Amino acid sequence: MVDCAEGTQMQLMRAKINFNKIKAVFISHLHGDHCFGLLGLISSFGLLGRTAPLLVAAPKQLEPIFHQAMPLFCANLGYDVEFMPLDTKKAAVVYDDRTLSVTTIPLMHRVPCCGFLFQEKPTLPHIRRDMIDCYDIPTSQINNIKMGADWVADDGTVVPNGQLVTPADPPRSFAYCSDTKYIPTLHQRFPNVSLLYHESTYDQSYEALAEKYFHSTAAQAAMVARDAGASQLMIGHYSSRFNDEQVLLDEAKAIFPNTILAQEGLVVDVR
Repeated sequence: MVDCAEGTQMQLMRAKINFNKIKAVFISHLHGDHCFGLLGLISSFGLLGRTAPLLVAAPKQLEPIFHQAMPLFCANLGYDVEFMPLDTKKAAVVYDDRTLSVTTIPLMHRVPCCGFLFQEKPTLPHIRRDMIDCYDIPTSQINNIKMGADWVADDGTVVPNGQLVTPADPPRSFAYCSDTKYIPTLHQRFPNVSLLYHESTYDQSYEALAEKYFHSTAAQAAMVARDAGASQLMIGHYSSRFNDEQVLLDEAKAIFPNTILAQEGLVVDVR
């Protein structure tokens, strides 16, 4: 999970997401709309009988407050919570398992802030079922073939591996750029990213305000996506002065056509 505002638990329930599937929570910065729901979520995990450990990765400024609050509000949880302090000024791998790695993205906001780059690890190629059936290859050999082995038939015929598999799906990636002013070099952190989320608080008519309050315009978000060679851009974090976010979408699409608006409950297929 990335960031944990008030109401997060309700949104998880509306989306029918199993709480126990959340292994880690990544907090970008210490403004309330990004972290006020964290302790409540941790407490609810305990009440629901969670036993698996949970990683909380957040700016190091939260660490003393976190350790003070946990005994008061989250005692006797029944599971372990590991706090990982983040240096928001440096890019670093903060999570890694057999399928995914997460790297911090230094950002520029009014308080220490970082984004996160989620990168899927390469997978094995797909087995061609028709070829497996044709050569009556036993199930026990499928993993060897995925790893690159050829198949030798009973009559000595060698079936090249390339005829038995199709290429693996290309690894996907997702860059989450939370509250930040426009950084012209930011795109270098996630070249060819599959999906970029970039805040778009204002349109270009409020560019001076964006600069003053360390936020971005929709056009600036689109420039980051364009320069990164992203496949898709999602913009969000809209100022309340916009009753209709279409103006932000139109501004971004003029620069980067494959842009969508972040909306509550939206499900996106990352490709």
